[in-house]
Amino acid sequence: MRPLVLLFAMSFLMACEQDQSQGSKNSQKTSQAKNYKTYCNPIDIDYSYMSHYRANNNVSYRSGADPAVVNYKEKYYLFVTRSHGYWVSDDMSNWKFIRPQSWYFKGSNAPSAAVYKDKIIAYGDPSGRGPIIETDNPELGVWETNFAVLNMPHGIQDPALFVDDDERVYLYEESSNKWPIRGVELDPENYFVPKGKQKDLFKLIPEKHGWERFGQDHKSDIDPYIEGPWMMKHNDTYYLEYGAPGTQWNVYADGVYTSDSPLGPFKYAPYNPISYKPGGFLKGSGHGSTVKDKHGNLWHYATMAISVNYKFERRIGMYPAGFEEDNGQMYVNTAYGDYPHFLPDTEVENHKNRFTGWMLLSYNKKVSTNSTEVEDSINVVDESSSGFMQEQIREFDINKINDEEIRSYWVSKANHDSIYVQVDLGDLMNVKALQINFQDFNSEIFGRPDTLKQQFKILGSKNGKDWEVLADLSDNDKDMPHAYIELEKSADYRYIKYDHQYCTNKYLSISEFRVFGKGLNDKPQTPDNFKVERQDDRRNADLTWDEVKGATGYVIYWGIEKDKLNLSALMYDQSSYELRALNTDQEYYYQVEAFNENGISVRTEIMHTK
Repeated sequence: MRPLVLLFAMSFLMACEQDQSQGSKNSQKTSQAKNYKTYCNPIDIDYSYMSHYRANNNVSYRSGADPAVVNYKEKYYLFVTRSHGYWVSDDMSNWKFIRPQSWYFKGSNAPSAAVYKDKIIAYGDPSGRGPIIETDNPELGVWETNFAVLNMPHGIQDPALFVDDDERVYLYEESSNKWPIRGVELDPENYFVPKGKQKDLFKLIPEKHGWERFGQDHKSDIDPYIEGPWMMKHNDTYYLEYGAPGTQWNVYADGVYTSDSPLGPFKYAPYNPISYKPGGFLKGSGHGSTVKDKHGNLWHYATMAISVNYKFERRIGMYPAGFEEDNGQMYVNTAYGDYPHFLPDTEVENHKNRFTGWMLLSYNKKVSTNSTEVEDSINVVDESSSGFMQEQIREFDINKINDEEIRSYWVSKANHDSIYVQVDLGDLMNVKALQINFQDFNSEIFGRPDTLKQQFKILGSKNGKDWEVLADLSDNDKDMPHAYIELEKSADYRYIKYDHQYCTNKYLSISEFRVFGKGLNDKPQTPDNFKVERQDDRRNADLTWDEVKGATGYVIYWGIEKDKLNLSALMYDQSSYELRALNTDQEYYYQVEAFNENGISVRTEIMHTK
């Protein structure tokens, strides 16, 4: 084995030491770790800027997708598509980007990683043909190659490496709306080259599986894509995860097939999909990976869609996952999945339910600013006419900043340290956390410059006149595109203000300014007249209920057993839902609940359809 690159090791270590020596006790610096108990999706890492269209029409956008997460020596390593490196964390809260000494020059494409003996092995060659690389020092980033190119007949797309209990190694791959997921055993004693030919394992069957249909809300006739396999093993059963139907849609999801052998035959899980998040602020939860934390709990990392600057503009979400004790059913809990949840190191009574109960306080509340909105036209790669993207939202007024839609955003005409945004919560509410989601409008940034940062203050007031500083990031030197701030101590405020200082981008653009906590009034009542009717097309069902006075929104739950309603969808300001994610050969059970700033109602009685 030879190092891909052997230079700059000492300079890299010196730079790390210098970076760790800087900082201030009175401001949040790059070297200053967050001591949080909670997190909020999307995870706030310094996502890389993509360069797909730099030479064409100079479209710049961040993206993070296709996460592969491994637990190596009790540290978590996060590999993400075309990020020119990867991240490491010891708590899933503080992530540090690693610029490896040796890596894929063009960035890795849908990378895979696994722990084999005392090393991490990885594959993510964007050409689809290349060797397995490995390292025993991922924090320094010394990766070695054996030069043995894996030359599969169709190339290798969206690979997944799996090391079984007996240390046999397998490769699964595919990203296509034509070909199936394939698998093959690799020979670790012979440079990880394949042992025999690839085996076709399974493909999509959208005529039977409603959730596998393409498009927003599964409403397109374009052939869907199967991609992103990931293998898990639990109690001698192999769970081969896969993503569908398309990364740019709100219904991007992960399903699973099971087998008693790593290469099948595989059986479709009747409770599919397992990871599904079609509603809320940030939508989609497909092409993911599942990793066990230090406490033995499982977490599912998944791809979430923005798809504004380009269809592949995406982010990463993490959700509690696991297997039901009585029957091994795999689940990923995405309910309230973009509200604050407790981190892995925070002890909870039930890992499956890590939602803090902190509600969204800022939705569609009165908002004001002292800056006018931009009048410039957008510079994006728009594929909406071909059916591969949603249509663009072309209004950038201040009301877009708290509409719970990541695809809409406010753009300020100016970008200086006198700009503010103020939200009136309408009443005194107990504020516990905030999230500021910055968006790229006509960005001119590419790659990973070291100059990226956002600087601001967050202030609170009971009367709109007397202000207290809740968080001061005026001296922040860290890139925080989805800045999540957990307050050290919650307090009651009616007004919350974002006081802008600086951002690297040419334009100050924010997709959402979100305030979390608890209102001081009553929770909503349980919805009345909950009804479910299966359509003639059994992939679909119509759910209706009476509107609840004072409710902000609703969450519906469904599943194939009464006590396992593991799938959910959150929606605002609507009292009906067309569920288009059902399997034709399966009967289902359903419930709905209402929520507002003060909490969540008791759920309705369970409904059933055959």
